[in-house]
Amino acid sequence: MIIIMQPGATEGQIKNVIEHIEKHQLSAHTSVGVEQTVIGVVGENHDVSPSAFESLPNVQAVQRITEPYKLASRRFHPEDSCFKLDGFTIGDLEIPIIAGPCSVESRQQILEIAMAIKEAGANALRGGIYKPRQSPYSFQGIGEKGLEFLAEAKDLTGLPTVVEVMAVSQLDAMVGLVDVLQIGTRTCKTMISCVQ
Repeated sequence: MIIIMQPGATEGQIKNVIEHIEKHQLSAHTSVGVEQTVIGVVGENHDVSPSAFESLPNVQAVQRITEPYKLASRRFHPEDSCFKLDGFTIGDLEIPIIAGPCSVESRQQILEIAMAIKEAGANALRGGIYKPRQSPYSFQGIGEKGLEFLAEAKDLTGLPTVVEVMAVSQLDAMVGLVDVLQIGTRTCKTMISCVQ
């Protein structure tokens, strides 16, 4: 469900609502807008009635959300999600071009591709360093060596790098070397359960 606060609700009133949410073993995800604050209520406890929150000070409305993807829903997060990355914006009116090979296979390959996409006007370089394969005999990617090649390509072209994370265990090696961590659909559920 989502809890919509009255315009002008104080930090203390918002904190009070969050405390009530947590008392019901639920999580609060707060989205602060220009005029209003919206609090997303997430968790497995479906027995909690909206009336448990409606009488709290400065709560304007409480609504159940029945559609999937509650945290990404426009009802919870009405503003566009935008973030800046090395001189361009993702999620705004600009259309960023992120290009590169499915898999980093060699130093020469990624450097040539990086220079070509930079010349063509791309905004970022994407390259996979681990490849999920059903057969253990198929190419699995070059692993952490690929991160070194991507870092060199970034130094050469100035393009920020994007790499798909296949497992939580890969994060330590990537943080600090990669500008954007891509979470693919096949990995998303696994990653979320591990991070929680």
